[in-house]
Amino acid sequence: MDLRRDALEILKKTSRTFYIPISRLPLGLQEAVAAAYLCMRAIDEIEDHPQLDNSTKAQLLRTISLTLQAAVEEDSLGHLGVELIIQQDVLPEVSSRIGEWALLAPETIAPRIWDATAAMAERMAYWADNNWDIQTEADLNRYTFGVAGAVGLLLSDLWAWYDGTQTNRAQALGFGRGLQAVNILRNHHEDLVRGVNFFPVGWSAEKMHQYARQNLMLANSYIKALPKGPALEFCQIPLTLAHGTLNALALGKGKLSRADVVALIEPLIGMNKNAS
Repeated sequence: MDLRRDALEILKKTSRTFYIPISRLPLGLQEAVAAAYLCMRAIDEIEDHPQLDNSTKAQLLRTISLTLQAAVEEDSLGHLGVELIIQQDVLPEVSSRIGEWALLAPETIAPRIWDATAAMAERMAYWADNNWDIQTEADLNRYTFGVAGAVGLLLSDLWAWYDGTQTNRAQALGFGRGLQAVNILRNHHEDLVRGVNFFPVGWSAEKMHQYARQNLMLANSYIKALPKGPALEFCQIPLTLAHGTLNALALGKGKLSRADVVALIEPLIGMNKNAS
């Protein structure tokens, strides 16, 4: 089995936002970023799963975290899916195959991805145990750091690992946090239906829009400082879609249509082709 090709197929099924930029990355970096994304998506699907109670979510997430923390070689991750076998009829494929995604990354960067995934899974378990109780802006900052801001920091480490690209880590944090804030706004009504509210007490949608824009300003600065190359090409697409989604929400639209997405990313793809 070609794990890289298989991973891209699963990625294509799970994320229209990230499939295109990941599929365009050079080999080596592509496997690293795909592994990171799929591992994070695997635990995110557990956190958001509508059929699992909070206690089960926390238990599964901690199992993943502890297994990744103990990993020292391929054999120690090969059975991670077996640990999730009790939920095999409930969990999506991207989650039940997390052990495979963890093995996709090149061995020189794989432990950093395991570390980031383990830390995020533990943080998600905390929030599941506490029913995502967001009372204050500080709580929101903790949550958005734990599930997305830390991804921005991981990406900075992947760029540095691949070609030495150095980034402003505060801006990298804003990149991840801003994307997550847009997701919170986009999914707010669905989250309320399942009994979860990520808005701090007293916050309106307008206040959350302001929070998202503040972080996206950091994200703008982050990609402006990136040199031409794979890191810039990767980051441009999700950031452009985040801005587009935020603008659509401000106009009362639920989300971007497929046509909207194509209109936003086609110029970027064409521009990057011409630059290469």
